[in-house]
Amino acid sequence: MFLEVKNLNVGYGDVQVLWDVSFEVEKGKIVSLVGANGAGKTTLLKTISGLIRPMSGEIIFNGEVLTQLSSKDIVNRGIVHVPEGRRLFPDMTVEENLLMGAYRRGKDPELQKDLDRMYGIFERLKERSKQKAGSLSGGEQQMCAMARGLMGNPSLLLVDEMSLGLAPLIVDDLIDIVKEIHKQGTTVFIVEQDVHLALANSDYGYVLSTGRVMMEGKSEELLLNKEVKEVFLGI
Repeated sequence: MFLEVKNLNVGYGDVQVLWDVSFEVEKGKIVSLVGANGAGKTTLLKTISGLIRPMSGEIIFNGEVLTQLSSKDIVNRGIVHVPEGRRLFPDMTVEENLLMGAYRRGKDPELQKDLDRMYGIFERLKERSKQKAGSLSGGEQQMCAMARGLMGNPSLLLVDEMSLGLAPLIVDDLIDIVKEIHKQGTTVFIVEQDVHLALANSDYGYVLSTGRVMMEGKSEELLLNKEVKEVFLGI
């Protein structure tokens, strides 16, 4: 299995947030994890990325246990996290932000080629390449954050709350971009509060409720499941 999370327990001090969380992400797929605000979704991604140390459990990627590695080492293994809230460098230009995503690659001769590829996928960013990232619209900032992540050449892209605070038309554009990224060979793990958005655009899904994985299955089946809507997500 490409990414495998086994019996993960995570907390902040004495407050436990995740209980025995287990799931898998198959290579070449778009996998989603959905749950209400406060379910522990962001905590889970931060743990996979090495920003939080788990209390117990294992994270295995390409057969290697990542649990005790630093966030830098995890990026070097091919996992890149696009965080909730974008977290751009607002006073740097769009292009400077993108190049920051490739910092670990040094003077890679393929760097310009990948930069051009990002401008091909994210056409608005090409138009605004010399503009400060902090002056972009919310949707453009999300595009910039995703492109910055992709400049690290990840084999697995973790996307946290991509749709948060954005207009539906912008979200539709972002989903089209996710599908294009996937088509070009990147495995994508989407974490979303918007249940329909995530499940309608992924192959397989998991439902996280109060820190526990309560259900899993093919996304199209979960989307039609009455229990997912009523019991776990309060819809």
